[in-house]
Amino acid sequence: MTDAKLRRVVAFVAALNLSYFVVEFSVALTIKSVSLFADSIDFLEDTSVNLLILLALGWTARNRARVGMLLAVILLAPGIAAVWTGFEKLSLPVAPNPVALSWTGAGAFAVNVTCAFMLAHYRHHSGSLTKAAFLSARNDAFANVAIILAGIATAVTRSVWPDLIVGVGIAAMNADAAREIFHAARREQAEP
Repeated sequence: MTDAKLRRVVAFVAALNLSYFVVEFSVALTIKSVSLFADSIDFLEDTSVNLLILLALGWTARNRARVGMLLAVILLAPGIAAVWTGFEKLSLPVAPNPVALSWTGAGAFAVNVTCAFMLAHYRHHSGSLTKAAFLSARNDAFANVAIILAGIATAVTRSVWPDLIVGVGIAAMNADAAREIFHAARREQAEP
């Protein structure tokens, strides 16, 4: 696996993430969805992660490990955004449009599964950097299934809770991925 192929894949993944960020963020604002807001910020975070990977691919293992630690911190941003939006949503508990929620989640799922499959071949290449990109895309696909289910649950219950619960779940999943990437980067940095 050459760095040139990896660079092309990572650049394409960054472009896909940035494109869907615009779509999902617009829908999240329109329907006032916590889970879509958290996931859209996650798409922006994934764009940043992949651009940092492009920048750091030619660096030494020690410097890539440092960038891996930075990526672990970046992964926490969507979780913080979800918690903040969730608190705001509790002050005005109106359920989002369930159809828009589910369809937007389905589009996000398609993007993230595409990215995860593209990155799967490279997840052990360049240490914590490509592992960060792969884990992020994989975890996001799971989050998107939860968003789709939250849309269905919202249609049935007309409650704000499915959306809030999924938003908090996205925050927790990103925190766990951040922990895993940070530990991988520390192991890399400790290697001679």
